[in-house]
Amino acid sequence: MRFICNKLQILITLLFRIVMKKTFNITHPKIKLARLFEGVKHDVKKYVKRERNKKLPAGVDFWDFDCKYGITEAESEVVHLTALNKHIDEAEKLGLTSFYIEIIVKEGFRSVKSIEEDDEDFDEE
Repeated sequence: MRFICNKLQILITLLFRIVMKKTFNITHPKIKLARLFEGVKHDVKKYVKRERNKKLPAGVDFWDFDCKYGITEAESEVVHLTALNKHIDEAEKLGLTSFYIEIIVKEGFRSVKSIEEDDEDFDEE
């Protein structure tokens, strides 16, 4: 039964990309703004960790993430996963009351570096 559930989960992941689309509203009458921004960072880290811990399908090397950040969904731009915290900090400095984050999980494949490229790297040094 457990084997069937794992296969079903992998099939669902392949058919429907797992997505976190959220507009974070940073307003609360009692909680300080700094704590709200820390909560957003925690939510992003928790989501990424949960997705990375899921079992990989056969032939996949790692889970990769496509990310978007913007003030609104229409204005969002593609950013790297490691740059999300910097954008959240920037939103805090600008005093934004809301912003949009989208994280899409996809399969990642390692690229093999050819031997000729390795030789060229050593020749330059």
